[in-house]
Amino acid sequence: MEMNKTLYVGNLPFDVTEEQIQELFSQHGEVQAVRMINDRDTGRYRGFSFVEMEDSGATAAMSALDGTQFGGRTLRVNEAQQRERPARDEGRRPQHYSDR
Repeated sequence: MEMNKTLYVGNLPFDVTEEQIQELFSQHGEVQAVRMINDRDTGRYRGFSFVEMEDSGATAAMSALDGTQFGGRTLRVNEAQQRERPARDEGRRPQHYSDR
């Protein structure tokens, strides 16, 4: 059984649909999932997505699609870096000033 890879897909047109992304990547292998990333505050699409595919399809999609034109923009496609997300308010703690 093949492992899955998650691809970062950047510089997508802001009006792209999940179906268009699925169609583009399914030319290279079976797409397991597409996650379109929206701005937390405005809810608007941020122009990048994550596509999960089986390993060989992901490798083929990276080499075939990275640097190509899609919707008038040059795509960036590479393997997503897995990292821990900090807690939501991490780094946003109020500063406490000491009395002088």
